[in-house]
Amino acid sequence: MSTTTTPRTGTTSRTPLRGRLAVLSVTLGIFVIVTTEILPIGLLRPIGADFGVADGTAGLMMTMPGLLAAFAAPAVTLATARADRRLMLCALVLLLAVANFLTAAATSYWLVLLARVLVGITIGGFWSIGAGLAGRLVRPASVGKATAVIFAAVPLGSVLGVPAGTLIGDLAGWRTAFVTMGLLSTGVLAMLLLTLPALPPDRVTRPAVLRALLRSPDTRFALLMTFLVVLAHFGTYTYVTPFLREFAHAGPGMITGFLLVYGAAGVAGNFLGGALVTHRPHTAFASAAATIAAATTLLPVLGRSEAGALALLVLWGLGYGAVPVCSQTWFARAAPQTPEAASVLFTASFQATIAAGALAGGYVVDHASLGAVMWCGAVTAGLVVAVTAAAPQDELPGTAEGRRFRARTR
Repeated sequence: MSTTTTPRTGTTSRTPLRGRLAVLSVTLGIFVIVTTEILPIGLLRPIGADFGVADGTAGLMMTMPGLLAAFAAPAVTLATARADRRLMLCALVLLLAVANFLTAAATSYWLVLLARVLVGITIGGFWSIGAGLAGRLVRPASVGKATAVIFAAVPLGSVLGVPAGTLIGDLAGWRTAFVTMGLLSTGVLAMLLLTLPALPPDRVTRPAVLRALLRSPDTRFALLMTFLVVLAHFGTYTYVTPFLREFAHAGPGMITGFLLVYGAAGVAGNFLGGALVTHRPHTAFASAAATIAAATTLLPVLGRSEAGALALLVLWGLGYGAVPVCSQTWFARAAPQTPEAASVLFTASFQATIAAGALAGGYVVDHASLGAVMWCGAVTAGLVVAVTAAAPQDELPGTAEGRRFRARTR
């Protein structure tokens, strides 16, 4: 079955089956990227022990990809603005496979960090291009559902990828976990090559477009909300494995189970947040942040028992599961005519804050304690609740009252 491209929009006419397969390929691409990015969370201690580095220093494995992704999101998108998007997605997944195999073969910690730089480039480029592709892969009536499927890859990376990777690491060593991710990345590359149609650029993203978006009060509000809630989450969740070992005295198998339950709660939170943010965006964001704040506040107190830790991880998963879809929705509504540019800003802000959170959390862990980093995260998440309480409640991005409020508070 051949495909055709409409010159005006760049939308590819496809059969429903081929469109669904293309969406599945992009979803799996995001899944392996998300899993690779956060896989070190479950393997922080064994990797650090192998190279003789402290927990905070090992946390650089989370800082590097986020930092590079923040720069790669605009850089890759702008530099390849006229390149076929299918070619770019395939090249980025190939780079991810190389990064995973390099990590598995690393003989020193600096090689691990170099591989994480490659992961960061992949994250920035793939997310910026792939997050807004649903409209070009399926028919208009299916775009909403296809977008939800693509973004479901984020919590699925936690519910399946990280616990499975942690289990592989426990059974066969952390290097085997990265070899496995390298093989999965190679399989996803094959799927992308087989299912994606040619995707010439639709609307070329230029620096002027990004500058105009950054001047928008709606975009700035989305940036503030994203920065605070992601800082709170990754400043704490990066160190959840050593926290569970020290406070709940959980063994490797128990931690794997805990992460699995956390990820399942994240999937539920993703769909709950997606349903709520459509009509009540402030409530959705505030609820997610309040849930994270409650979980991180109580973990040092109630997380000393396995039951208490598990219950709070479920609460945490529900809260954070809603964050990516809430954040992306705000950015998309702030720039409805330039979806790829909106994805660039969403990706860059999200990933830069992951890096900042992991780095700040590592500093607190090394200079204070694991309990202190949880409380710092709780305070930061609480700021999101305060910001949303001060804003006009449940105004959608772009509405007059919301714009006036954000213009006054710029």
